[in-house]
Amino acid sequence: MTEQAKVPAIRFAGFTDPWEQRKFVDFVEASGIRNKDNLQLESYSVSNDRGFVPQDEQFENGGTMRDADKTAYWIVEPGSFAYNPARINVGSIGYQSTRKNVIVSSLYEVFKTDRSCDDRFLWHWFKSSLFTKQIEMLQEGGVRLYFFFDKLQKSEIWMPNVDEQRIIGQQFDQLDSLITLHQRKYDKLVVFKKSMLEKMFPKDGESVPEIRFAGFTDPWEQRKFVDFVEASGIRNKDNLQLESYSVSNDRGFVPQDEQFENGGTMRDADKTAYWIVEPGSFAYNPARINVGSIGYQSTRKNVIVSSLYEVFKTDRSCDDRFLWHWFKSSLFTKQIEMLQEGGVRLYFFFDKLQKSEIWMPNVDEQRIIGQQFDQLDSLITLHQRKLELLQNIKKSLLDKMFV
Repeated sequence: MTEQAKVPAIRFAGFTDPWEQRKFVDFVEASGIRNKDNLQLESYSVSNDRGFVPQDEQFENGGTMRDADKTAYWIVEPGSFAYNPARINVGSIGYQSTRKNVIVSSLYEVFKTDRSCDDRFLWHWFKSSLFTKQIEMLQEGGVRLYFFFDKLQKSEIWMPNVDEQRIIGQQFDQLDSLITLHQRKYDKLVVFKKSMLEKMFPKDGESVPEIRFAGFTDPWEQRKFVDFVEASGIRNKDNLQLESYSVSNDRGFVPQDEQFENGGTMRDADKTAYWIVEPGSFAYNPARINVGSIGYQSTRKNVIVSSLYEVFKTDRSCDDRFLWHWFKSSLFTKQIEMLQEGGVRLYFFFDKLQKSEIWMPNVDEQRIIGQQFDQLDSLITLHQRKLELLQNIKKSLLDKMFV
């Protein structure tokens, strides 16, 4: 390795010394203590994304396992690392940051570092592609691969002095805190939306919702879809080279070459059987509508979708955005469950949609409800994008701040 490669692409001001290549055996030691007295300490597991997690949060049977004989378990002191040697390749490693001793399964490897290593620096290095490469080089086994502690000891890492390690670790800790903050905001908004979907549409047996906007007092009307929807797909009989779309479970309408790897090759195929979908139309997959595969065509151009889809429009008595959000509620899920048909695979064709029922207010109230949920979706999307941006920044820095 050249002298230039012994320092990372990004460094903090004031640090100029080259980094040192070290073997883990020089600064880590096994630190698990057998729980031979079967102490009733709290049992923990290590998850791929959250690190140390109480066992009864990680597994349904955690409560029953609490009273089992755990003399073979490891006692893990604060400031220790633990990992699953069969799952370390997917990130199953944790840092014990509680202020108490806990216990983990005897399947785990448990270790501590000496004073020449800052634990937070090392923790973030474990989440980088550099550690992944060490695992790939040294893991052993047949059908299932393992990375035991002796392999970790043979691993190598480039390290600066402890002061620089500490600052790098703190920088990533701050970034993680920011990511966690936005993740919590995003999660709260998603939960809030789910709650509003339950409260702003009438529940079973009721004709008005729990929450209404001021000024609206008229009862809602129960209607069948056949009264306000009609099939609107137009066969692409002239094989027009319009952009091909698919409908995803989470994003709705998506360009086909974004959704599928072969989208590019499918672009030139004969698509005379495809449906032309005009703006302001809905489309859904009758075999996957039960998992949310429905979309609203909001582009300003005609597009085409597979002939497998059902395509329809509403009349003026229905606000499309109101209906779009109702489709994402449990009320629509119940309609699907009641009317879908088939054997191994269940289908919800357009004739079944027409038989579905929905409680609706007048169009003015529909429009306000639709706008409210659109604003909430925009806020959710904003936090999701911020979260993705921060995660991408972290991923980039993990590559640029380690050697």
